[in-house]
Amino acid sequence: MDIPRMGVPAELADRPLAEQHEYLRSRFSRRTMIRGGAVTLGAVAGGVFVPGAASASQRTATATTASAPAAEAVDGALVAPFGRHLSYGDDARTEMTVSWQVPVAVKDPFIRVGAGAGELSRKIPAELKALYTPAGVGTSADHTQYYVHARLTRLKPGKTYYYGVGHRGFDPASPRFAGTIGTFTTAPARAERFTFTAFGDQGVSYHALANDSLILAQGPAFHLHAGDIAYADPSGQGKTTDTFDARTWDQFLAQTETVAKSVPWMVSYGNHDMEAWYSPNGYGSQEARFAPPGNGPDPKELPGVYSFVHGNTAVISLDANDVSYEIPANLGISGGTQTAWFERQLKKFRAAGSGIDFVVVFFHHCAYCTATAHASEGGVRKEWVPLFEKYTVDLVINGHNHVYERTDVLKGDKVTKELPIGGTAYPETDGVVYVTAGAAGKGLYEFPVEDTYEGHEKKVDPFASYVTQDGGGKKAVTVDWSRVRYTNYSFLRVDVEPAPVGRTAKLTVRGLAETGAEVDRFVVARKVRH
Repeated sequence: MDIPRMGVPAELADRPLAEQHEYLRSRFSRRTMIRGGAVTLGAVAGGVFVPGAASASQRTATATTASAPAAEAVDGALVAPFGRHLSYGDDARTEMTVSWQVPVAVKDPFIRVGAGAGELSRKIPAELKALYTPAGVGTSADHTQYYVHARLTRLKPGKTYYYGVGHRGFDPASPRFAGTIGTFTTAPARAERFTFTAFGDQGVSYHALANDSLILAQGPAFHLHAGDIAYADPSGQGKTTDTFDARTWDQFLAQTETVAKSVPWMVSYGNHDMEAWYSPNGYGSQEARFAPPGNGPDPKELPGVYSFVHGNTAVISLDANDVSYEIPANLGISGGTQTAWFERQLKKFRAAGSGIDFVVVFFHHCAYCTATAHASEGGVRKEWVPLFEKYTVDLVINGHNHVYERTDVLKGDKVTKELPIGGTAYPETDGVVYVTAGAAGKGLYEFPVEDTYEGHEKKVDPFASYVTQDGGGKKAVTVDWSRVRYTNYSFLRVDVEPAPVGRTAKLTVRGLAETGAEVDRFVVARKVRH
C-alpha cells in the first residue's frame, strides 16, 4: 500500500527545512484552526527543589502548536503518566529535569520529590506542552501528544532522590499509585568511579528493547543517545518526500522508560529527528519531548547542543545536521556559532584548574566510518576534526551507520598508533579514537569487508571507502584505520577511573553485543595534572 506523503510541491523537496516548514504551516494551519480552534494550556512551569523549603518559578505554558484541537475533560484518576525520561540540567550535580507523557491534557501536572519513597511531601508544579500533528502532514489521522516537564534545581550532589509524577486526580503519594515511584541520582561533587553507556539509531523494535535491558544492567550514571532517536520519520532525508508518523514517539518513550526513568537520557539529534511541520529548524517537536541542558550557543535554534560535567569527565553534545554535506536540510543553520561555541567549551575544559581529565564528544554523523550506507561525513571532518585534535579530545562517539566500528588512533587522517583490542591510547601524544555505535535497534548496515572483533580478529589489507563532500559527492579514499568492525546489535559501555595528581586516569571503553558478549575493549589514559 502506498504511504501518504507530506503535501508539499516537488520544487520544495530539496529546499532547506525552514522553507518546508513555512509551506506546511501555510497549507495546514488554516484548515485545522477552523476545524479544531486554538488551545491554551493553563499549566504551570516547574521551579526549584530546596530541601526543607518550598520555592518554584511560575509561568503559563501555551500549546506548542497553536492549531491543536481542544481536549475533552477526563477524570485524572483514569490517566496514568508514561514514558518518563530524565535529563541533567546545566549543572549535573544540582539540577535534573524529569519529563513524561500523558495521553490527554491533564489538569495541574506536578512532581513529588523526597529522600525516600514514603517522604514525597515536596510537591512542585510542572509544565505541560501540547504537540499537534494534523492529518496530511503525517501518515496518521490528527494526533495530539502531551508532554510534561519538571525542572528541579538546588539538589544535593551525589544524592539519590525518590520522585513521583502526577496531576489532578493522580497523586503518586497515594498508596493506590505507589508502584509509580522512581529514583534518580545527581552527579557527584568530586571525581569518583562511574560508568556511562552510549549508542545511536535506536527506534522501536525487539532489538531496541533488548539493548535497553542490557544498558540498565550496566548501572550507568547516564546514557548518551547519538541521534536518530525514534524514527517517526523513517526516511530521514529532510525532504518533502519523507514519510512521518508522530505516534512512533509514543511507542518509543514507553519502550525506553525502563531505563530513562532512572538514568539521565542525554540526546543529540540526527537526520531522522528533523521534523519540518513543527518549526523552521525541525526541532520544535524535540523541544516538546526532551529538556536537555540549555547552555549551548542557542538553545532554541540548536536544542541538541550542550555540555555537562560528571565528576572528572566533560561531555559535549553537537548537532551534526549543521555541518552535514550528505543530508543538507539544516546545513549551515548556526552560521558557524556552534563550532565557535564548541571551541570555547574545549578551551574551558582543557584550562588549568578545570578539574576535567576526560572530554567526550558525541553527535550523529560519523567522522570516520566505512559502512556502505553513509561512510564518513566530510562536513564533520572539515569543521570539527581539527578541534578534536587541537584539544586532544579523548573519545568521539557517533551513530548514523547501523554498525559498530572503532578506529585506530588518528591525527590528520593518518594512523598515529595502531590500537588493537585491549590496547591503550594516550590522546595527549597519540591522537583521537572514534567509535561508531549505531546498532541500537534499527536494521543493520554492511561493511565492504569482513567483520573483525574480539575473538574473531581478521587482518584485512587497506580497502576502499568514501567521504561525502560539499554538494553531496563522494570522494574515494583508501582506509587503513578501521580496527574493529561488528555487524550486529550492540552498544558502548565506558568505565571512568579517576586518579590522584601525577597518576594516570583511565577510560575503559567496551563494545558489548546484544547478547552481552564483549566485542571490543580499549583504554584511553591521561596523566592527571590538576
